[in-house]
Parts: sequence; structure tokens; C-alpha cells
Amino acid sequence: MKIAFNTLGCKLNYAETATYERGFMAAGWEVVPWTAPADVYLINTCAVTETAEKKSRNLIRRAHKTAPEARIVVTGCYAELRKEQLLSIDGVWKVFGANEKQQIVPTVAEVLSPESSLRDPSRLPCSASTSSGPLPLMRPRVATDSGDNTSSTYGTFTFGAYSSGEERTRAFLKVQDGCDNFCAYCTVPYARGRSRNIPICEVVKMARHIAAEGVKEVVLTGVNTGDFGRSSGESFLDLLKALNEVEGIERYRISSIEPNLITPEIVDWIASGTKFQRHFHIPLQSGSDTLLKRVGRRYDTALFAARIDYIRQRLERPGEPRVFFGIDVIVGLPGETEELFQETYTFLKERIRPAFIHVFPYSRRPGTKAAEWKDQVQDRIKTERVARLEALCRELHTEFVQAHKGLHETVLWESSEKDGLMAGYTGNYIRVERPYDAARVNQLEEIVL
Repeated sequence: MKIAFNTLGCKLNYAETATYERGFMAAGWEVVPWTAPADVYLINTCAVTETAEKKSRNLIRRAHKTAPEARIVVTGCYAELRKEQLLSIDGVWKVFGANEKQQIVPTVAEVLSPESSLRDPSRLPCSASTSSGPLPLMRPRVATDSGDNTSSTYGTFTFGAYSSGEERTRAFLKVQDGCDNFCAYCTVPYARGRSRNIPICEVVKMARHIAAEGVKEVVLTGVNTGDFGRSSGESFLDLLKALNEVEGIERYRISSIEPNLITPEIVDWIASGTKFQRHFHIPLQSGSDTLLKRVGRRYDTALFAARIDYIRQRLERPGEPRVFFGIDVIVGLPGETEELFQETYTFLKERIRPAFIHVFPYSRRPGTKAAEWKDQVQDRIKTERVARLEALCRELHTEFVQAHKGLHETVLWESSEKDGLMAGYTGNYIRVERPYDAARVNQLEEIVL
């Protein structure tokens, strides 16, 4: 049997798709390119914006056109939120929601190729498993109000997953899933469920598998990564300490951690000398306290700035590399006047000065509180504000890179070659290039920027 994969959305989706691939390969299936004829096409969808949903539908139709007799399997956030809509599209065979991801490989493989039964739990697509079998998934939450704290209907752990190595140097390791914040604009708690995590011992097992593949850098991923421990009674700091001891992994990065969850204890430990890099991806969403409060964020700009200041105080020294801060910002939230937008712009330009700004125009998501608010921002205004923040991003990123000229940093070289050059990233995520040298692939090298 031949199967092709396509993935939209976040690093979590890419980690999960890679895990499905390993599962089907263990079942004896052949993974083929997306554009090739296949018996099954698996599409891991995204629903964070209307555009993402449209792309998901287009991929389904494209696969059906490529191979009309093929079976199309759909999973991901769009699959959880719009199952019946997806099942109505020609070619769609099965749709797996948030609590069914672990069943994808055994269900599809046993129906279409029963001779390759995967009854052995060690061969299932879940990389983390207990002695009693694969970790149970949490049931998806019914989209009601954010005050519902019911937990009895939810499983304890989540589906373990990791990517097999981007450029054979970097892997994304899923440690947490779901979110309990229920921000007014966001569908994630409905699409991925409530916050839960994988036990530390199982995360460490996956990290050891990654190290055995020769991958030297791991990015910890999750919907709300810093919320790790909610379902296992462990702490995020304990997870970081355990991973730091895994032999073979040379560098770690923390992806998308809420500012209120970056505690001084975590920062102090990283600063003590660890494998965790001077690189933080932190969602701000708005630099206006008015908007932060309205959409239900759990911090204000004062707390955000204080956490950035503390990280810089503990991790930066004169003559040494600075901390790379990548900041998420949503432009055009309902009620964002020009004055409130200017508060965000000024906060980023004059107070935070990050190395990079990830700018997203607000997308009205059905079923969320913000979708019902009357003071929606016009698309043309969103577009203009996105352009202004992107211009600020270019200015700040150029400044960040220029500030490192002449400094020593360590680069991990990647395997791809373009125009005779190879690229790599420093510990604080500055991209550098040099003439291609196969001997340097997947090697750490100290250079002068």
C-alpha cells in the first residue's frame, strides 16, 4: 500500500504527521510524495484561520483529482471542528478528530492491509507508551463557555509525537497539547481539547529515540508548552532538567511559551549553564492592556515586559550574544482602534524591541466569543497594520543581526544545498551561510559572525 502525507499549520501537526509516517512504515506501507499516485492520502489540517480551512479543502480536492479511486484520510484541528463538512467532500473516506489520532494507523492499516496488523503496541504511531499500552487521548471539549472546568470526561495524557528531523539536524518534540485559557478569539481549546501532557519519563524516551537518529537539536512544542504538568502532577522545570541529561542532544529550544509561565526559577536554571538556547518564542498578541483584558489573556504589558527584562538580565552579558525573542502579535482584534494599535506598535518598538515579530491578521472564528462582537476591524485596515508591523520587524531583526558582528557563536549546519551554499543557525537563531561542505553537515562549529 502507498500513502502520501500533507501537513498544514503548527509544529505540533508536523510532529504528529511524522509519527503517523513511522507507524505506516512499520506496517509495511510505502510513503510516496504528495504529488504521486497513492492508495491513501492523509491530510493533517489546520483551522486557526479561514484561509487555513480553505487550504485544507483545496488539498483534499487536489488529492481526489490526482487519484480519484484513492481513499482520503483527514485529521487535525479542522477535522475536529468540521467533521461533517469534511465527510461531504468527494473522496474523503475517514475523518479522525482530536481524541482519535492514536487510532489512525491501526484503523487504516487493519482495514486496508489486514496482513500487516499492528496489535503490538510498540508498533503503534504513539511514540510514548506505558506498560499497559499507548497513552489514552483526551476527549474533545464541547464548545460551551470558558467557565466549564469539568475534567472527569478527559483522559490523563496525550498522544506522543516527534518529527524525524528537519534537515536531519532538528526535531520537534511534542510534550503538551490542548489549552484551558479559552481566549475570546481562539478555537484551540475546542479543536485540541483541554491542557494535558505526556509524563516526563515518556518524553525522555522519545528524546532518546531522536538522539539515536543522530539529531542534535530538539524544539519542545505544545499548544501551551509552559503549562506542562497539568495532567501528570509534574513541573515544566523538572521536564527541562530531565531532557538536559539526554545524551546526544546538544541543543534545546522552547517553542511558544506564555509569558506568565516563564517563571524566574526556569530562567535562573537555564542561565546556570544548560543545553537550552538564548531563544524564546513568546505570544504577546497585543500591546494594549485594554485588548489583552477584553480577550482574556492572563497577563498585562507590565508583566510581559518584566519577564523579558528578567530573561535579558540573567542571560545577557556585555560582549556576548543577545537573547532572540520571537513575539506573536494579532493585528485587528475586534475593538482595535488606531490608538490601541499604536499602543502595540509603541510597546514593541520602544519597550520590548524583539528580534522578530510574527504578525497575524485576526481571523473571525465561528463559535468564539470574539466572532460575535460588533466592532470588527475592516480587512483593509488589518492589511495596512500588518504591513506596518512587518516593516518594524525588518528593522528590529536587522538591528539584532548587526549587533552580533564580530561576536563568537556556535552554528549547527544543515544538510540542504542552494547555489553552492549551506545554512545553519546560531544558538540565538541567527541564520548564517557558508560554501557547502558535506563534512560539516549536522556539525556544531564555532564561528565569528
